[in-house]
This record gives sequence, C-alpha cells and structure tokens, in this order.
Amino acid sequence: MSETVDLPPSDAVLGLADVRVHTTRIVAEMRVIDMHTHLFAPQFDQLTRWGIDDLLTYHYLVAEAIRSGNVRPEQFQALPKASQADLVWQTLFVRNTPLSEATRGVITVLTALGLDPMRRDLREARDFFHAAQPAEHLAWVLARARVDQVVMTNDPFDARETPVWRQRLAIDARFRAALRLDTLLNDWEAARPALEEAGHAVGREVDDQAIIRARRFIDDWIVRMNPLYLAVSLPAEFAWPAENPRARLIRDVVLPACREHRLPFAMMIGVRRGVNPALRDAGDALGRADVTAIHHICREHPDNRFLVTMLSRENQHELCVAARKFSNLMPFGCWWFLNNPSIVSEITRERLELLGTTFIPQHSDARVLEQLLYKWAHARRDVADALAEQYTRVIDAGRPVTTREITRDARRLFVDNFRQWAPPDRATVPARPDAGVAANRADPR
Repeated sequence: MSETVDLPPSDAVLGLADVRVHTTRIVAEMRVIDMHTHLFAPQFDQLTRWGIDDLLTYHYLVAEAIRSGNVRPEQFQALPKASQADLVWQTLFVRNTPLSEATRGVITVLTALGLDPMRRDLREARDFFHAAQPAEHLAWVLARARVDQVVMTNDPFDARETPVWRQRLAIDARFRAALRLDTLLNDWEAARPALEEAGHAVGREVDDQAIIRARRFIDDWIVRMNPLYLAVSLPAEFAWPAENPRARLIRDVVLPACREHRLPFAMMIGVRRGVNPALRDAGDALGRADVTAIHHICREHPDNRFLVTMLSRENQHELCVAARKFSNLMPFGCWWFLNNPSIVSEITRERLELLGTTFIPQHSDARVLEQLLYKWAHARRDVADALAEQYTRVIDAGRPVTTREITRDARRLFVDNFRQWAPPDRATVPARPDAGVAANRADPR
C-alpha cells in the first residue's frame, strides 16, 4: 500500500508500491545532455547522417547482416548504399526476427516515426524521409528523444570537417564540440601532414620541437572549436606510465593543455582495431585493459579531470573501484559493445552500489540522427529500473524516498555530473604565450 503523504507532488514521499512508477516517469521525462556522439550540426553537411538508408547501413547492422546472410563482405561493400540497406532489411527484418539490440533499435525508431515495422520493403520509410524537411526533422527528433544538447566528435585531422571550422561558421547551438585526438596520439606519421599544413612542421620523431608545435596546434583548435573536452580512443594495451610517443604527447601536450584550458580529458579504452579488415567500420573488436594505467595517471595528475569509459565488460568493476579512489575520475557510459540492456543494467547497478550518483550512466554514441530515438528510450528504461531497485532497498532499510530526491538524482546523472566537469558556458582560458595562443584571442564562435 502506498505511503504517500499529503505533500506537494514534487515532495511526495514514496512507498514500495509507488517508487518504481515514479522513477520510471521522472527518468523518462528528464531532458539530457548527450555527452558523446558521432552526430554533426547541420553546418557539417558532408558528415551528417540521417534517414532509413543510413540507419540500416550502421556498422552494427552490417556485421549482423553479413553474418546472417549469404554474402561476403566485399560483395556487400560493392553495393550502392540503397542496395545495402535493402539487403540488411530483407536479411534481418523480413527473413529473421529482429531480436538483437541493434535491430530492435530500428523497430523503436520506425514506431516512433509512425512507420510500419512489418513492411516487407522500404518504400514507405524512404517516402517519409524524402518528404521530411531536415531542419524540422532535426528539431522533432531532439524533442522526442528529450535531448537538449548533443556533443559531437570533432577531428582536426579530417579534411571533410576542418574547412567548416576554418570558415568560422555559426554552429547550431544545440551541438557542442569535443576535440578528438586519435590521429595525433595513435598515428604520429598520419598527423604530421596536418600539423605541417597548419604551420607546425614536425619531424618523424616526437622530440622537444614536436612537443612545442603539437601543443600550439592543440591550443589553436581549442580556441577554434571551444570544445567541452579533449578525447582519444585507446587500445586495450594502453599502459601508463610508458615511454613511447603517445605517452609523451599525453604527458607533455594534452594534459598541460587540459589543465590550462580547464578541460577534462576523455579516454575511451579497450579497442582492438581491424580484427577483420574486410568489414571496414564493422571490423573492430575489444580487449580487456589494465586499469592500473588509470590509477597511475589519476594519481600523477591530480589537477587534471578524466572522463573514462572502458570497452570490456570485465573492466567495469575495476573502473568503479578506481573511481572510489580518485575524485578526478568520472566513469561514463556503456560504450559500443556494452550498449545492450543486460549489460547496461548490470553496469548501472554496479555503479550505483559503489559510486552513488557520481557517474554519467550513458551517452548515445549515435552516428545517425534517428538513433537518438531508440538509444535514449532504451537507456532510460534500463537506468530507471536500476535506480528503482536501489530506492526500493533504501525504503526496505527504513528510510523513505521522495519524488524531489528522484528528480535530483536523475538530473545529476543525466545532466549535472557532465556540466560540473565540462560546463557548457566555459570561457576559453588563454594558454601560455609560448604555447602559441594570443593572450586575448576571442572565441571565433
């Protein structure tokens, strides 16, 4: 029986009979910041992806379709995008029941758009997207997904993207930047031409001169992009401390830049790239990483803030324990292969039990606009279930829970923890003059 007392609705005291219903409602209604995506503002027209063909050629579905159908990767890749989408639809949605999380996500999207997920072809869906007005459709998707702000992944080494930044176009305010440094940190030889083109010529070795010029390059892009954080995807073998070019660039370039610009450094650890190159984007896998690397880097750099997610399920408990020891470490999201309900549920419960609400439970990692519709709907359900279970245990222990507390907790998880670490209205802090940023250089946006 409900123990709700006669208080204003925002302060209602909840008993066991009511806590799950109210938690589900509050989490479902909470507007969020999506702190890591691969979406782009409309100004990046070469990189924006939306519509049914992009949804169905998402790399998760490509790998599943090649596995389920009688087609070789090179045959699939040779097809035009529309034919690839038709093949995926016939293989995974017509000839098979869409049971995987990726296929169920497409069903959630179609249902949200009022489209029939039982159609045997894509004509209805293609007609719908052909008639959609991009600006109105973007606004509708963000509103329906209850996403207030999207954080992009912005690569200063991508020739399709950099011209937009250099033109100093006004970027849609609903989209914020994250400065991605994979090329700089993981492939120095590939980074060198871009550094030289930007006026920071470097040699083959990461020497003292290279450190100075790489730092100037990063400072320039921080001013240009005004990012909310710097980020890198790291292999499962990542170690710290280490004596190699990546470690030196992190230690002498990235971490000092983050400190001076008051930005977090996001490390996404555990990728094994190209285990099956024939699958292209779908060919990456994962490996278990050594969490002691996180211990060392957090301890050695207490004035830096680290956002960390790890790709292996086996690393999650160790990462939670590490976060208990280091207040400059913020675990975030259930990344990539972890974004399945059973694993999201397990990880969220584990984090609540060890960290309370001091983590960021999820990000979409969306690459196609409409994926926001399913990734956030599914994530909210899993997080709400985990929260409700914890509230039930609190009530069982003898302490009531109020709707105001649930709202506060949900907001902290989905909004405030990230804002605290990467405030959206952050003013750019000039770096040292010898780092290549003028003292009063204005934000170009």
